Amino acid sequence: MSSQRARILLAMAEVMAEKGYVATSVSHVVSRAGVSRETFYQQFDSKQDCFLHALQSADGMLEALLENQVDHPGTVAERLDAAVGLYLEALAFSPAMARLVLVESYAAGPEAMARRSETQRRIAHGLADLVDIAEDDELGRFGCELLVAGMGSLVTTPLVQGDLDVLRAMRQPLVALAVRHLEGG
Repeated sequence: MSSQRARILLAMAEVMAEKGYVATSVSHVVSRAGVSRETFYQQFDSKQDCFLHALQSADGMLEALLENQVDHPGTVAERLDAAVGLYLEALAFSPAMARLVLVESYAAGPEAMARRSETQRRIAHGLADLVDIAEDDELGRFGCELLVAGMGSLVTTPLVQGDLDVLRAMRQPLVALAVRHLEGG
């Protein structure tokens, strides 16, 4: 990815974290990225196109974190703890990108919502693989979808409020709940 493209994607996330999707304009993004409008339009067709690429980039990072944990040694609880810890740290490390995924995708229209839902489904299936839920265990895999959706919802408030300490403190209760669910308790 070119450095200009990367700067534009990051600027999109940062400006949206401040202004929201609706109030963000291409002018805001190019100003933050330090590029011309011409450069922006060489990379993207529109604000929506730029947003969708930023969403894809952020989603890809989150999915990669989980994929790297599938072969992690240890018990289900230890693997979940590692995966949830990485997830929360990733959100805290880049709150603007996290907000883009967890908040602004709701305002960016049906295509963004469909992409977010598909990513959430893939992450849930990655979670199911992480904890050894069989492909044909539809209820177990649905439970993972529920856990992923619930986690996304629960972390949104501290993220939006900028309270990264509360966000990080959610690790233990999220892991405990997930372990309880996955162990049938």
